[in-house]
Amino acid sequence: MRRRFLKTLRSSFVQVGGYMSRFELCLRGLAALLLVVALPAGAQSFRVQCPTSTITHPNAASNNLETPYTAPTTLTCSVANGCGGSAGNVGYWVPSATSATNGAIKCQQVTGGDGYATMADGTQIYLFAFAPASGLSNIINGLPGTTFPSDFDTMFGVNQTFPYSPTGSVLLPGDPATTMNQGTAFTFNGAVGIAPSVSQLFTVYDISEGVYPACTPPILQPGQTLPTPPLPPAAVAGAAPGTIGANVVTVVLNAASPFQAGDTVVISGTGNAHYDGTQVVTAAGLYNWCYTQSSVNATQYPNGSAYAFTFTAGATGQAQITGSATAVATAPAGTDKGHIDARQLMDVSVMNGNQPAPLMAIDEDDEFFLTLSNVGMIMRPDLFEQHTIHFHGYPNASAFYDGVPDASVAISIGASFSYYYLAPDAGTYFFHCHITPPEHLQMGMVGQLYVRPRQNRVPLTTALYGSLVAQQGDLRTACNPVADFACSNNLPAVNTGATQGLDKLGQPQKYVYNDGDGSTAYDVEYPIQMMGFDPNFHFVGMTFNGEGFADMKDKYFLLNGRSYPDTVGGYTCGANDPFAGCTVNGVAVPTGTIVPGPMQTPSSDGVFHFSQPLPSVINIPAGGRALLRISQLSVAEYMTLQSVGIPMTVVGYNAKLLRDQAGINLSYLTNSITLGGGESLDVILDASDTTKYQAGQRFFVYSANLDELSNDAENFGGLMTEVHICNRVTGPTFGNQCL
Repeated sequence: MRRRFLKTLRSSFVQVGGYMSRFELCLRGLAALLLVVALPAGAQSFRVQCPTSTITHPNAASNNLETPYTAPTTLTCSVANGCGGSAGNVGYWVPSATSATNGAIKCQQVTGGDGYATMADGTQIYLFAFAPASGLSNIINGLPGTTFPSDFDTMFGVNQTFPYSPTGSVLLPGDPATTMNQGTAFTFNGAVGIAPSVSQLFTVYDISEGVYPACTPPILQPGQTLPTPPLPPAAVAGAAPGTIGANVVTVVLNAASPFQAGDTVVISGTGNAHYDGTQVVTAAGLYNWCYTQSSVNATQYPNGSAYAFTFTAGATGQAQITGSATAVATAPAGTDKGHIDARQLMDVSVMNGNQPAPLMAIDEDDEFFLTLSNVGMIMRPDLFEQHTIHFHGYPNASAFYDGVPDASVAISIGASFSYYYLAPDAGTYFFHCHITPPEHLQMGMVGQLYVRPRQNRVPLTTALYGSLVAQQGDLRTACNPVADFACSNNLPAVNTGATQGLDKLGQPQKYVYNDGDGSTAYDVEYPIQMMGFDPNFHFVGMTFNGEGFADMKDKYFLLNGRSYPDTVGGYTCGANDPFAGCTVNGVAVPTGTIVPGPMQTPSSDGVFHFSQPLPSVINIPAGGRALLRISQLSVAEYMTLQSVGIPMTVVGYNAKLLRDQAGINLSYLTNSITLGGGESLDVILDASDTTKYQAGQRFFVYSANLDELSNDAENFGGLMTEVHICNRVTGPTFGNQCL
């Protein structure tokens, strides 16, 4: 009880010997209290971030698809005087006009809260969990919830005014399960709750036409320079107010605004019909020396603000208006697309936790914007738990986005934080909450992320070796084993002459890594997360009692949140069938078929939720190869999987291609793999020999440890799933059908 009472006063955490250690305010005094105030994410409001373009991907038209990879992106400086970083070199690197811009922009929204999952013996177990808040249609069909901006920025339903229309345009509590259990298809992949923003209002300090507002320009001291935002002609030291275009109107506001060139702004209250009305911004962020911006360095830029913008009036000769008590500029609703309707997000996310967490997948060269919103834990209202997302083993450029509270931020209830990642090397990664890791991992806050290689995107008939040679021109990911002994993605020792072709599904061949020789090719892929739950620990965590960390012992052993036989099915077609008409992904299946779809659990809110969306049944087309992206995130156990009948080829370990510095492949054949918590493997099941592996055969992947083959009792279950050899499959991953 003492631990739970103090938990409400808990500060952030210090890292000790690689583990997170809690310290308590009553033992640390006022200094610790001040630290608590400083560390959590600030504003208590839900927001998302998914830009249509960035500095790295400036062309919005090409950011909603993955373009073929033909050469590295070449960069140029954004300003003529260079990007050296010294005084005057204030530019940044951007893709050159003649270069291909590789990759795209991907976005995803998840929430931190709680929920329930159903174990294979029928026990409902309480979770701390991440819930999907975008890409919902993808997730219930076994796909990653990661989407392009064109999907993510889509609002749900019709009549999208603010506030929402109450008739048929809102998501329902428990969605997508609620809608699908009513027999209605669910196809929405946008961000839950994304909505037009409310109008933003600014006071107009000065408005004039034809001349820039008169005021005293700054007196520059030795060593001072002019700021870099756009300067009207008169805003230089010692110059008098200058003349600009006769019908160009300059508006000086009282604060920084989100206005950009091309935005519409409503001017009112000036008393001048040529100023008032809806105007189109022609330039924004202009400096004006009449007003002071507190965020500007007062020593470097005295009396300067970037609060001015311009538009073009329909008539000339209008008088300057200064100090009006009624003049305002308003941003129309919808300008800020990051606004989230809290009611919609809470309706869908409360008690909607998934085990494992929503799947994420990006491609090399992508920019990934991941928003985490904390909706609180309704079953534990006494806990003011913060949450983070830590990508385990992921090479972040900045610790700020690493999710470790010591060096990053923790997200409080009612707040959001957008993580930013520039996709690094290909491979299988995973993520978890880094607040009290042993507790939050055991309670279910774990998930998987994988990065697909550039080699997937090379055009047909392209030589893979030559493509990997070209990739060495990208300094961010180049592998020179002489200079960097840790890099493993170097050229193969032998050029096999392999070229890009088609896989067994008739799609461009897919690879685990940029191998240059085709050695990691596969046809279908299945991310599988090994995990264990201690039901006693979860029960105590739900019932306001002290948790026994020393006594933690897993009793349920899970693949993607399920034990056998649930690993091969989610529901029976025709009985409690969320996909009306026994049709899955457009393919009809017979009544009574066990379908590997999402599992449902009724929660404390009286609503069914899709608690465990991912099965782990492995369907392989005849003559094909299946990639298993296996990660292990148990905090209490080592876990073993073995394959009987189809050997395992291990090609990657902890998101690194198994290849030495001489380019010799170190992949190996085995029938058993063992992983500790925090490890991942890339394993290929090779069924390409059709004399051995024929349609209709069934094999098993299961644990060699008998205690891991039980569902908290002496019966078969636990870490086991099935491998089906099919004539063909309907898709490349979970949710496909074996035909």
